[in-house]
Amino acid sequence: MFEPENPGLARPVWQVGALCRAIADALQARFNPVAVRGEITGFSRAASGHCYFTLKDRDGQIRCAMFRRAAQQLDFSPRDGELVEVVGKLGVYEARGDLQLIVEDMRRAGQGALFEEFLRLKAKLEAEGLFDGARKRPLAALPRGIGIVTSPGAAALHDVVTALRRRVPHIPVVLVPALVQGAQAPASICEALSKLYLLAQQGRAAEPDLAVDGAPSIDAILLVRGGGSIEDLWAFNDERVARMVVQSPVPLISGVGHETDFTIADFCADLRAPTPTAAAELVAQPREVWLGVLQLLADRLADGVQRQIDQRLQRLDMAAQRLGRPSGLAARQQLQLARLAQRMRHAVLLKLQRLAHDQQALQADLPRKLAQGLQRQDQRLEQLALRLSLLNPQRVLERGYAVLTDDRGRTVADAAGLRTGDALRATLAHGQVDLTVAQPRLL
Repeated sequence: MFEPENPGLARPVWQVGALCRAIADALQARFNPVAVRGEITGFSRAASGHCYFTLKDRDGQIRCAMFRRAAQQLDFSPRDGELVEVVGKLGVYEARGDLQLIVEDMRRAGQGALFEEFLRLKAKLEAEGLFDGARKRPLAALPRGIGIVTSPGAAALHDVVTALRRRVPHIPVVLVPALVQGAQAPASICEALSKLYLLAQQGRAAEPDLAVDGAPSIDAILLVRGGGSIEDLWAFNDERVARMVVQSPVPLISGVGHETDFTIADFCADLRAPTPTAAAELVAQPREVWLGVLQLLADRLADGVQRQIDQRLQRLDMAAQRLGRPSGLAARQQLQLARLAQRMRHAVLLKLQRLAHDQQALQADLPRKLAQGLQRQDQRLEQLALRLSLLNPQRVLERGYAVLTDDRGRTVADAAGLRTGDALRATLAHGQVDLTVAQPRLL
């Protein structure tokens, strides 16, 4: 086999390395540079920054390498299953004799035309004011209900529901399913949003905390979808969806794709979340946080009520001191006030203990009721103080009467015990007068 029929036409014997270099030179002359379209598989990024992967379609595959310098110029993170277009040079990896493509540039397939359409629509809607920050609303601190628009079979729904169950299991959630990919997706998303808008408007017109036709009131809406290529997310760049998003009667959060993905819906929404899970976390503060706030408010209310009670008891003590020797009626009234204060303290503390176990207490009417209760107690205290003031001996003295006392300070109420020459002191409304009995007279 190695002996040719014509010795003058002997085949050359190649060294392996030389043959690989010859093949590489032939590829360079015949194909390079070359553009290839295919699906990424086996993507990996080495510690050096170089990227290695395979491009494939249904008819074949080719190994690819993208060195760090080129990889650093990418404006997205390549993922397995993503359809891309690459530009590079065919060559042979001589150490293994493998055909490989050295990639110098990469973009998502079809990204050029789609991206231009994205920029055109973005500029148009921005000029119309759809992205204006002044029209965007803050989220409700404690929503009564949360609406979700997404595909019922999407991983994004599982992530959102898991986050909501973990953080706010007590808040009801309404899912309106919609297509999130494909030609029919924009119309499906708009229809789903319209249903949630109607429910939200009915809830706002109803009394707080009341359901409408068995459904909870909606105070926030999540529009979510998992990551994908620009084609996969294109439904959220549709003008119909953008205009429907800005019509939301309640704050709407857009959580579409991954952190590096941006859509027109993100700019139109009241708030953009980097991922579906982040959208759920933004709208749902953990229940433990609100219970802590509730306990803090309950403690403050208890302290405030106790201070009010102490201040009024102190005022009562001062009024009693000004009266000197109150009558039996005043003493009974003071005792009654003490009992009422104790009953009020007990009732308020019991109410606060109940509030500490009720996460809905933040929307209750406790502060107003407490204020009304304190106002009633103020009025009652003022009435009792008025009654006490009527018993004040000073009022009697101001009408022209006087209190007579002997030289020992004892009150003189009967002339039978007096003798001529006894020294007396008359206490008037303003001042005192020393007197001497001239002649006792009995009436």
